[in-house]
Amino acid sequence: MSSEAVYLVGGAVRDELLGLEVRERDWVVTGSTPEALLKRGYRQVGASFPVFLHPETAEEYALARTERKQGHGYHGFSVDFHPGVSLEEDLERRDLTINAMARDARGGLIDPFGGQEDLDKRLLRHVSPAFTEDPLRVLRVARFAARFSHLGFLVDAGTLQLMRDITASGELQHLAEERCWSELIGGLSAQTPSVYLDVLRECGALAVLLPEVDRLFGVPQPEQYHPEIDTGVHVQMTLDYAARQGYPAEVRFALLLHDLGKGLTAPEEWPSHHDHEKTGLPLVRDVCARLRAPTAFRDLAVIVSELHVLCHRAEELRPSRLLALLEQADLLRRPERLEPFLQACESDFRGRKGLEQRPYPQTNTVKAALEAVAAVKPASMELEGLSGEQIGLKIREARIEAISHQRR
Repeated sequence: MSSEAVYLVGGAVRDELLGLEVRERDWVVTGSTPEALLKRGYRQVGASFPVFLHPETAEEYALARTERKQGHGYHGFSVDFHPGVSLEEDLERRDLTINAMARDARGGLIDPFGGQEDLDKRLLRHVSPAFTEDPLRVLRVARFAARFSHLGFLVDAGTLQLMRDITASGELQHLAEERCWSELIGGLSAQTPSVYLDVLRECGALAVLLPEVDRLFGVPQPEQYHPEIDTGVHVQMTLDYAARQGYPAEVRFALLLHDLGKGLTAPEEWPSHHDHEKTGLPLVRDVCARLRAPTAFRDLAVIVSELHVLCHRAEELRPSRLLALLEQADLLRRPERLEPFLQACESDFRGRKGLEQRPYPQTNTVKAALEAVAAVKPASMELEGLSGEQIGLKIREARIEAISHQRR
């Protein structure tokens, strides 16, 4: 049996060389077995291949392994992790050269595929032709491009061609929903999410995975309200605005889907998109169902799609219509939705060419209206002798009056 050795690998090595904060550390163990690690108190967490948690640090330790494609999807791999698998063999199965570096116990850099040179060149390049064996790598490369775009990283032309080949092969259709979801949210959560969409479009993957979003590119909007004109570009601008503000993933997902209805507008009606906020709702629900989006993500995406235009008009709405906005967004019962809803609406309003800094007083208007409504306490009202319908009407009148009073 080979003597055991432990190496720091992957993202920790990459980020340290880039001068970035190392958030987590992963390790590869050569010359060992599952039994040997278990005997020392490591806890196994990998099902398809042995990954272990260190008994003290809880960091991940994986036995060096090779993988060979045998079928479709995530489980279509034959994995070999015998003690004779070398570190270089383990690194060779990785996606990008910048993720295929390691450090030994003395801190020495092990870089068999030119990862450090590609870091210097700001290049995202595949390690080997085996890159095409895992279709998820298309989404991963797009995510890394979005994450490191601000540092000047670009996707290597050869790698981009392999991504096109994967898309053309139909392999993307075999990706598990949970893996697609994880990578999608990772891309949207990156520093420049617009680049995530750019890369997916460039290799054809966006049209396969999110055709509802892909068809927005090239659809014009009125220049008076959208100087950027192109609907797809507008969606990208809203995402980048939300990223600059540090808004959470559920806000960015809602922005990704908020204008899907514009993709259904007949070309002869362009650049107008009458009632797009309503016509897009079935598409929003379809996308959420297909991706198995968590309930909170789905619910926010639905109310943002349906109500973002109404929220933009908050300053001019009558008190009764402003109350209807709060009710339709279910903010009286779910006040925790208020902040992400307004963040998404603000991002939509400001995600337009040259208009990123214009005021959005609608945020304070809606917040003040909800506070006024919340201060109405039915328990303190004279409701004795009234029917259920009369009680509801009286409470509603009191809420409308509260909003009206607050706006005076």
